[in-house]
Parts: sequence; structure tokens; C-alpha cells
Amino acid sequence: MGWLNNLLMIAQVITALGVIVLVLLQHGKGADMGAAFGGGASGSLFGATGSANFLSRTTAVLAALFFVTTLALALLAHRPVEAPASVMETVPAQDAPKPPSDIPPASTGTAAPAGSATPGVVAPDAGQAAPKNGAASDIPK
Repeated sequence: MGWLNNLLMIAQVITALGVIVLVLLQHGKGADMGAAFGGGASGSLFGATGSANFLSRTTAVLAALFFVTTLALALLAHRPVEAPASVMETVPAQDAPKPPSDIPPASTGTAAPAGSATPGVVAPDAGQAAPKNGAASDIPK
């Protein structure tokens, strides 16, 4: 299907450039009066009115081809996606991750007794006195 997509894309670019060139080559409605009074259109390859008919027909054919290639590319690009029945179907099944062995377990909120050898837990120093500079311990109750 990749080659068909590339072929349609190339055809679409060629038809788009062809439509642009053909539209720019055509005379506007105001140029018809000037061509009738010796503008040189009668000596052209297609005659006085032949170029207008040829260019307009070719433009119409290229525009139709452009629309067909656009629709074909849109149909090729539209691929229905099947939604999973559950969100859990999109997650691959894995085992629960295990914590590394060098990290201590989380604290439960209780402080370790002074002098304990639990790594990573800081025990309060029982030998320190409370500060005497107006701390909360000096306020009478």
C-alpha cells in the first residue's frame, strides 16, 4: 500500500501544478474584448476561441483528477482504530517493582531510641538541654 500512496501523492502534486499553470495561462473576461480588436489571438495555435475551450477543458479534467486523488489519499489514510474494551488492556502486564535492597524501609513516624543502630534514622540527642533564650519551655503554663 505504500507504493500506491506514493503514486497518488505524485499524481496529486502534478495535477495541482497543472491546474495552477493552466489557470494562469487563461485570459480573463476583460481580455476578450482586447483580443477581438487585433490582440493576436486569431493567429494562435488553437484559433480565436480554440485556446479558451482547450484550456478550460484541460483545467476541468485536471481539477477532477485532483479531486479524485485527494479522495483516494483520504480513504487510504483513514484506517479505523479498534478501541480496547478496557483501559487495562492497553497496559502491558508486569510484576510489581521491587525496591532496591540498599534503601532502608520507610519510617512509621516513631523515632528510634537514642543509641539505636538503625541506619538512615536520626535519633534525638537526650543530653541536650532546651535553649534558654525565650523558647517555648520558659513560658509558664
